[in-house]
Formats: sequence, C-alpha cells, structure tokens
Amino acid sequence: MNEAREALHWSTAPNNAVRCGLCPHRCHIPENAPGICGVRENRAGTLIASSYGQVSSIALDPIEKKPLYMFHPGKNVLSIGGFGCNFRCGFCQNHEISMEYGNLRQSAEQISPNDVVSVALQTVPRGNIGVAYTYNEPFIGYEFLYDCAILTHEAGLYNVLVTNGFINKEPLEILMPCIDAMNIDLKGFSESFYKELGGSLDVVKETIALSAKNCHVEVTTLVIPGESSPVALQRHPTRGNEDDIEDIAKWLSSIDTDIPLHLTRFFPRYHHSDRRPTPRETIFKLQETAKKYLKNVFIGNMGN
Repeated sequence: MNEAREALHWSTAPNNAVRCGLCPHRCHIPENAPGICGVRENRAGTLIASSYGQVSSIALDPIEKKPLYMFHPGKNVLSIGGFGCNFRCGFCQNHEISMEYGNLRQSAEQISPNDVVSVALQTVPRGNIGVAYTYNEPFIGYEFLYDCAILTHEAGLYNVLVTNGFINKEPLEILMPCIDAMNIDLKGFSESFYKELGGSLDVVKETIALSAKNCHVEVTTLVIPGESSPVALQRHPTRGNEDDIEDIAKWLSSIDTDIPLHLTRFFPRYHHSDRRPTPRETIFKLQETAKKYLKNVFIGNMGN
C-alpha cells in the first residue's frame, strides 16, 4: 500500500496550485500534477510526497561502491533507492529508476523507516555501518530520507548520501545534523553544461562547500568525452567535460585539499548510447592533472 504523505518545504499558490521549495526548480505545480522530479505531486492543493517508502532497490554494498574510499573503508552499507530525479542527464546510468520508471512504482516494495533501520541493524554482523540513500536522487524523497536518517542515528548507525547536490540551502541545513558522509556528483564546471542537465553549477558548489563543513565529503565526476564533429555536436549538444577537470580540482582544493575526487569513465547509456566510452588514457591523464591540486584522486570503474 502506498504510504504517500504531505511533503515538507512548500507553499500554496493561486488556483489551488502549490510551490515546492525543496530544490532550486521551485516548481509551480498545478492541481493533479507532479513537479519535475515526478514524485512530489499536487493533490487537491496539498503537496504530497507520493513516493514515500517506495523502494526500487535495497542491497548491502561495499562502502567503496558509493564511492566513498576514505569513510570507513572495508565496511559495508545498507543501500536503498527510490524513483525519480530533478535532473535530466542524457547520460544517466540509472535512467530506468530515475526517469523511465513507468509501472515500476506500481509494483515497488513499500518499506517504513523502522523497517529500514531494522534491516540495517540485522546486517551489522555482516560489516554494515549504516544506511546509504542512493541509486536515484535521494533528496527528492526528502521526507522518507529525513525520517530514516533520524532513526538510523538513534540506532547508532551512520547515514550516507549519494546525490547530485541540487537542493535549496534551508532543507539541506535542516538535514545536515543527521548526515555523516556524502558523495556529491560534480558533473562539470560550467553553467552552460549544467543548464543542459536541468541544474545549476552554483547551487551544487554551494552544497559541496556547506556539506564539507559538516560531514565527510567525497566528490565524483563522470568524465564524458567531447565531440569534435559538427554533426555529432548537433546530435548531442553536451560536448563533454574533460576540460573541466583541472578547474574542478583547483576549486575543491580551495575548500580542502583532502577532499577525495573520483574520476569515473563514461560508458554509452540512455540518450548517449551512440557515443564512445571515455578513453582509458584520458582518465589517467586527468588523474595526474587533478593531483596537482588534491591529495586524493581516485579512478572509478574502468570496465572492459
């Protein structure tokens, strides 16, 4: 049974519409419609967290898979995910649950925050240190995340977020006391690149800077190869972000040179299924570039 409930961070608008205040989209949502994320819906003039407790995936993962390499390495973390996203990345690696979930939500497992903590505690003997909110964008399920995070801390376990960092400052600050570690995607280092994804570089930078003051933070950048062919550029306006890596590393070092940066290899997915994978030599070269500014630069999944 769906446990949808009233959302947090919203206000009323004329004609029975509502204004969501969770992320910088600040969606103006007419009655009987969802916001951009797809899971915050206006029902009879009330903003509803319609995916509350709906779980698309739950698994006990190595903490390094998040990836978090410098937060209790060698341990496991109970990882849960839901549905939807407030970005529209053409290269999304989890688009089946983030953007094309269709009927999946209808058959999704329903779980309560108490259930989450119960499973987390049961898996402590298997090396579990807490709960990771991951797979899709966790912030859009803010109410479920918040309720789980409070109970997880009360049980003496850690809370981990894997996120795109696109959230307004007030809800982030309210949540921060419950969060122990975050891996934040920094997808590029230009506003034009972020505009194509439906986000904002400045907002994500603010999230990283604020979070780094309050919990353990690691950053991931998926290295997307550029295209030089005008025909290819017309097909895929997103050129790539290889040239951004040095700027990303330099900026992160201005916050803290100890912040780990993970460079991961792009593989053809979703709307970018006809593009080439990132050359291995590109990843290794960019790692050396980033190491000029940061102490810890890691290479993620290299595939075959």
